[in-house]
Amino acid sequence: MSITTDTGLVAGTWTIDPSHSEVGFTVRHLMTKVRGQFEKFEGKVTTGTELAGTKAEAVIDLNSVNTRDAQRDGHLRSADFFDVENHGNMTFVSTSFDGENAAGELTIKGVTRPVELDVEFLGTDVDAYGNTRIGFEATGEISRKEFGVDFNVPLDGGKLLVGDKVSITLSVQAVLDQA
Repeated sequence: MSITTDTGLVAGTWTIDPSHSEVGFTVRHLMTKVRGQFEKFEGKVTTGTELAGTKAEAVIDLNSVNTRDAQRDGHLRSADFFDVENHGNMTFVSTSFDGENAAGELTIKGVTRPVELDVEFLGTDVDAYGNTRIGFEATGEISRKEFGVDFNVPLDGGKLLVGDKVSITLSVQAVLDQA
C-alpha cells in the first residue's frame, strides 16, 4: 500500500457500503419537488495514490425506489417510468475522473448516455473496527427523457405534471477490500 501526503489516499479497490451511502434524486412534480432514493445498490471504487484516474461502477436496483409514497413508488416501477419488470437495474460506469469532475455512462431502461458529476472527495479514515474507509459526495443532473423515461400528463396552462430534469445526489462511503 502506498499513501500520498496530500489526500491520505490508499491505492486499492473499495466496496461501497450501502448502509453508509445514499443514492438520491429530486424532480419537479407540479409546482414542488419530490425527493426520493434507491435503497438497494452495490458498487466498487478503484483508486491509485492520486484522485485523478479513480474509477467507479455501480448497480442500482430500480425496484428499491422510495419516495415515501407507496402509490407513486409503484407507478415509478411501472412501464410508464423505470419498467422494472424488464429493466430491473440502472448502472453507472465511470470513464474519467480528474479529482473534481467525473464522466461516465449511465444506463436506464437499456439506454446508455454520458453523464457528468461534480465530486467532492471527503477523505479517508480508519473506522472503529479497523476498516479503511473513503468518502465522496457527487451531484449531477440528467434529462429523464434522454433515457426513455418520458411519461407525463399535460396540465392546464401548458405545463407538465413531471419535470424532465432530475437532480442526482450521491453520498458514498466505501471500505477498502482486504488482499
